[in-house]
Amino acid sequence: MKKKPEILDSKIIASSRLFTIEQMSLEFSNGEQRDYERIIAPGAGAVLIVPVASKSQVLMIREYSAGTHRYELLFPKGKIDAGEDFMAAANRELMEELGYAAGRLSHIHSMTIAPGYLDFTTHIILAEELYQQKLEGDEPEPLEIVTCELNHFNDLLKNPELTEARSIAALYMARDYLMMQQ
Repeated sequence: MKKKPEILDSKIIASSRLFTIEQMSLEFSNGEQRDYERIIAPGAGAVLIVPVASKSQVLMIREYSAGTHRYELLFPKGKIDAGEDFMAAANRELMEELGYAAGRLSHIHSMTIAPGYLDFTTHIILAEELYQQKLEGDEPEPLEIVTCELNHFNDLLKNPELTEARSIAALYMARDYLMMQQ
């Protein structure tokens, strides 16, 4: 295992309500020095929830995404609040975005998006044994719930609204996880 570079200096160079940009001066074990910038997101990361309606169906949402300025087909997701563990955050987000809670939650994986410059982890949670339970969320409009058939997996992947890498990766993981349970 390589030795991590030593941080010689760091400073905040920009900040918004969503993230902070930090500049770091590093020295590598071979003596090379470089400056890097990274985005530091607030909080303890995020959860992305794969709600399982049946062994062959998952629920997704159609939600406006400002980054692409269009509606995207996604799994429910959200940030982990201060002091909240990621399983509780997953059930809360599920209730806020879908109006369901889960009788069983399983952590399938944790992932980063762009570790070269983004300090942010998303925990992928499988939600099973769904039952109706609604919490007030922060969405500006009601979210459309879309039932997706895992038996039509390849067709789902071709959907032009399904472009978010985390949701696509979670879809593969959930499919494999559910197939192993059969």
